[in-house]
Amino acid sequence: MEFLQSLINALPGAVGQGLMWGIVAIGVYITFRVLDIADLTVDGSLATGGAVCVLLTVSGMNVWLATLIAVLAGMLAGLVTGLFHTRCGIPAILAGILTQLALYSVNLRIMGWGTTAGTQATLAVSVDKFDLLVSSRFVRELALSNPIPLLIVIVIAVVGLLYWFFGTEIGCGIRATGANRNMARAQGINTERNAVLGLMISNGLVALGGALIAQYQGSSTIDMGRGAIVIGLAAVIIGEVVFGKLLHNFALKLLCCVFGAIIYYVVIQVVLRLGLNTNDLKLLTALIVALFLAIPYWKDKLLTGHRKSAAVGKGN
Repeated sequence: MEFLQSLINALPGAVGQGLMWGIVAIGVYITFRVLDIADLTVDGSLATGGAVCVLLTVSGMNVWLATLIAVLAGMLAGLVTGLFHTRCGIPAILAGILTQLALYSVNLRIMGWGTTAGTQATLAVSVDKFDLLVSSRFVRELALSNPIPLLIVIVIAVVGLLYWFFGTEIGCGIRATGANRNMARAQGINTERNAVLGLMISNGLVALGGALIAQYQGSSTIDMGRGAIVIGLAAVIIGEVVFGKLLHNFALKLLCCVFGAIIYYVVIQVVLRLGLNTNDLKLLTALIVALFLAIPYWKDKLLTGHRKSAAVGKGN
């Protein structure tokens, strides 16, 4: 009974985190599924979004405007990765690693802006002093300050905007670039431009998630993006496996990323309540991703085996 009560108390926080990381997962989905690129910039651009948002907020800027500028900073990170990949001929995965590596130093400089040292690994922002969009302090309260309703609105707005954009000529060109780059190029589509644009949109969304997460936890830290790509992939894969039969249009595919993130954090809370050491969370995440990646493969192997058995039976 105590376990159940503890889990129920933790669910609002899991849903809130799932919604924020769901936005990150949508960004990961755009590169991983739409562009067919493994972009490792994510770990750095998430921290960049958090750092920029918190720095501007504590400097007195309106929090909405600070969040918007954080998105632009993430898009700039995606632009750098895209240029490394398309203009310098660097493989996408290495381009992402290079940008992520550079962002570590950049983020230290951002959070240390105005300090004597010039670098700083943590920058705090208090909901008592600033009018933040979301805060973990109110996640269990039945009030307007509860972050979950606003996060739901933001997720719906993001999904709606992306659904519209990827239905336009430019958006369809990005999807065609990911589906078959050579065929898209043969049709006169500028695949390099589309790849860069897709990476910018993806990292802009990741930075948006980072800005919200930083506000939610009350600080921006240099390592807040560590493992972000794995969590994002976990959300994407869980959403695809659990809600695979519902994936009939692009909007539902994006929403399933958010549902996957919520499921992931609910599972994390269940496992933590069962006594798992918090130091083992990364191991658990890796196992969850591996399991859900393997399920479609095992399912196909099983169905193929049944078909072969049925064919042999008919032949006899």
